[in-house]
Amino acid sequence: MESKEKVKNWLKENRNNGVKFLQRLVQEPSRRGQEGKAQAIIVEKCRELGLSIDLWELGGEMLTSHANFHCDRSQFEGNPNLAAVKSGTGGGKSIILNSHIDVVPEGNLKDWDNDPFSGIVKDGKVYGRGATDMKGGTVSLLLALESLHASGIDLKGDVVFQSVIEEESGGAGTLAAVLRGYKADGAIIPEPTNMKLFPLQQGSMWFRITVKGKSAHGGTRYEGVSAIEQAMKVITELQKLEKARNIRLNHPLYKSIPIPIPINIGKLSSGEWPSSVPDIAVIEGRMGIAPTERVKDAEQDLEDCICSLNSEDAWFSTKPVELEWFGARWLPGSLELNHPLMEVLSKNFTSIIGENPLIEASPWGTDGGILSNVGEIPVVVFGPGTTAVAHDANEFIEISKVIEVAEVIACTLIDWCGEAGKE
Repeated sequence: MESKEKVKNWLKENRNNGVKFLQRLVQEPSRRGQEGKAQAIIVEKCRELGLSIDLWELGGEMLTSHANFHCDRSQFEGNPNLAAVKSGTGGGKSIILNSHIDVVPEGNLKDWDNDPFSGIVKDGKVYGRGATDMKGGTVSLLLALESLHASGIDLKGDVVFQSVIEEESGGAGTLAAVLRGYKADGAIIPEPTNMKLFPLQQGSMWFRITVKGKSAHGGTRYEGVSAIEQAMKVITELQKLEKARNIRLNHPLYKSIPIPIPINIGKLSSGEWPSSVPDIAVIEGRMGIAPTERVKDAEQDLEDCICSLNSEDAWFSTKPVELEWFGARWLPGSLELNHPLMEVLSKNFTSIIGENPLIEASPWGTDGGILSNVGEIPVVVFGPGTTAVAHDANEFIEISKVIEVAEVIACTLIDWCGEAGKE
């Protein structure tokens, strides 16, 4: 029996075991700073598969002083990173299979039909926080590796499976893995792409803008200057900048996305008393970075926008708007559409799914930007699950998609890394 047929049959026969493993993983909450117990489940599976285990806690000056370390904490005790290696026999290409174990908070519990960490199975779906982002993708990777292991299929090239922390808050886990020396000829990240292939990834960065006004009694508000009203001017200019940047991008893979690189206002804080004119307003938001754009060029766009406001507006010329970059940041990533990894992945997708894959650009950031920019590793983002339910109440993933992605990735590993004992 051909190797790929063995993989297909094994996945079919072990579907239920895969579902149980996914349930177990979802049932172990792995919010930021609480990843240790869920990571232990992953480690246990990797040991069963005979992988070489490297488990370490993040930290050290090499990481925290790195130019691409954007994290609001530097202590990570009890929440280790994992790299597990399936060593090849030699002569083949290597690959990194990168996943993250951290999940976002569950939000308002009243919005959930069941406990956020129930892992309940209903109508062919597994429900729970992290099911789609991205424990379903993690299980696809592990099922792919297990199907090769159980079928006695050895590869020429090395496969490095990674389960990292801190993806949701800026990518410190993947950065630490790159700095630890983990590099390869290619990488796949199974984020919830709805089984589309994303060779391009948007980057993003957080900003804080402080707008000043002049306090006054609300009954004589004309004697003051409302920081909220001044902030509205700033927001209008941000909207103009967003439009100009997106017109300039004009990339064909973004044709179905209304705003490819958004400037989102996520938080606006101002005022302490209803009867007072507020003298300070603080705007916090997220700025998208185009896949082929340099981070410093995106920064310059916003800095120039604020500079123009300060020079052209009479109020801002005396009370300048202040811009600060802070918090999490995701690097953009870009891969040629005809890259060999794209071709191998697309070929196996078509063979298994029966249709050509949809190829688009990612509307959000991933750890792929770190792999491609810092590690100089070609990256494709491809996985089960949909963004629409990620971070939302009643998050779920379709079981059939988890299995299909596992088969596509297993067969891609055979072709990319090369099967031992075969030319």
